[in-house]
Amino acid sequence: MPKVNRKFKDSLFRMVFQEKKELLSLYNAINESQYTNPDDLEINTLDDVIYMGMKNDLSFLFSYSLNLYEAQSSFNPNMPLRGVFYFSDLLKGYIEINHMDIYSETLLPLPTPQFVVFYNGLKIEPERKLLQLSNSYIKPAKEEPALECTALMLNINYGCNQELMERCKTLHDYSFFVEEVRKEIRNGHTLEEAAEHAIQVSLKEGILANFLRKNRAEVKRMVLTEYNEELHLKNVRECGYEDGFESGQQQLLLKQIISKVKKGQSLEIIADALESSPEQLQNIYQAVKNAAPDYNIDKITQMLNSPTL
Repeated sequence: MPKVNRKFKDSLFRMVFQEKKELLSLYNAINESQYTNPDDLEINTLDDVIYMGMKNDLSFLFSYSLNLYEAQSSFNPNMPLRGVFYFSDLLKGYIEINHMDIYSETLLPLPTPQFVVFYNGLKIEPERKLLQLSNSYIKPAKEEPALECTALMLNINYGCNQELMERCKTLHDYSFFVEEVRKEIRNGHTLEEAAEHAIQVSLKEGILANFLRKNRAEVKRMVLTEYNEELHLKNVRECGYEDGFESGQQQLLLKQIISKVKKGQSLEIIADALESSPEQLQNIYQAVKNAAPDYNIDKITQMLNSPTL
């Protein structure tokens, strides 16, 4: 098997929409607008974000708005948190380029942040879903939280958001191509066979035709570095839960469950929100319920590590 890279679809998304004309078409489709001059669009995609070395997919200034577009191969409820880091760097750059003084007594005019996540993972998700940073806060705020970031997640798996796809042919074509690759893999073909089939079918149907003719070798390379992401994600989750709650990541998971239990959410709702199964979270959920009303994390961890739970 070739070397793997789970995010080939993310890379392909960036590649497909890197041209201003295609990016403006996508913007128009989302906002139901009819702008025609791609030169009015200023791309400012970050090459590298210092925090955790993260890179954003596509960001640009247009029509007094700062737009951040992210493609996701798996559901990530923490996209609003990542958005905070992205927008922070983007706004710093905007202020510097425009020689603004944040200590000025005059209110600085800033572009309105707009965050869209394009989801095409294997887990079933609604066509539209709002992700908010405040959902991560452990302690429910009595008033509006001081910091909020909202991402609109759009499901772009083939067959979803039909009206959006009709407004942007390139997005439709991208979705079609990804589904063709997946379909061939489901039918037992190798990655190389799936890539070649998807390219041939797409060219025959006029799907991403010009793009594929120019970038056929690069697109095939992207697909050939893909692997069975469903199995990968399953293994990652199982290993994570079996390793216990000593890592910072597992502590965060426990805090999230505590917060949701305090809000009266059921095991099924919590599992769905955390992209897990009720069976995987059953012991954790029960330990948290048993720890009410104090919800002491150390005691809960001790309960979870107890063989009598």
